[in-house]
Amino acid sequence: MKKKSTNMKSARPAVSPLLRALTYSRAAREPMIDAMLLRCYAALDAFDRGHGSQPLFMTLCRHMLVAEELCQLGHAPEFEDDITLAHEALVELDARHSADGAWTLDADEHARLCAALDVLAEQLEVATLEHIAQAEARMVTQSLVAANMRSDIGHAQAVSSAG
Repeated sequence: MKKKSTNMKSARPAVSPLLRALTYSRAAREPMIDAMLLRCYAALDAFDRGHGSQPLFMTLCRHMLVAEELCQLGHAPEFEDDITLAHEALVELDARHSADGAWTLDADEHARLCAALDVLAEQLEVATLEHIAQAEARMVTQSLVAANMRSDIGHAQAVSSAG
C-alpha cells in the first residue's frame, strides 16, 4: 500500500492568475466603482430631498475620506480643495442636524458635494484596485484612530470629573 505524503509544499503562487488578472481588469473594476458611486449619489439625492439619515451621512463621509486618500496617492491631487470643501459641507450638515434634527442640504452644500463626487468618479476611473484598497484601508485606520482618541478623551474627562 502506498503512503501519501502530507508534508508536500504547495507550489501555487500566493495570488491565483485569475485573481491577478481580475485585479487589473477594467471589467472587474467597473461594477465595484459603479456601486461605490451609486451609493454616494443615492445618499446625496436623499439629503437633497430631505430624507437623509445617519447611515447615509456616514456613507458620504467615508467616500470623501477615500477621495482624500486617493489625492494623497497622487490621483487628482489638484482637486484636493474640492474634497476639503465637501468635508466642510458635511460638517455643516451634521451641525444643522444636531441643532434641528433635519438632514437636508442647502444649494451650496449640494454643489460642493457634487463637485467632490465628480472628483471621486475621476479618481476611481484611473486608480488601480490596489490604490482604491489602500485608500479605503487608510480611511478605516484613520477612523479607528480618531474613535480611539475620542474614547480616550471621554475617559480622561470622566476620570477628572470623578476625582
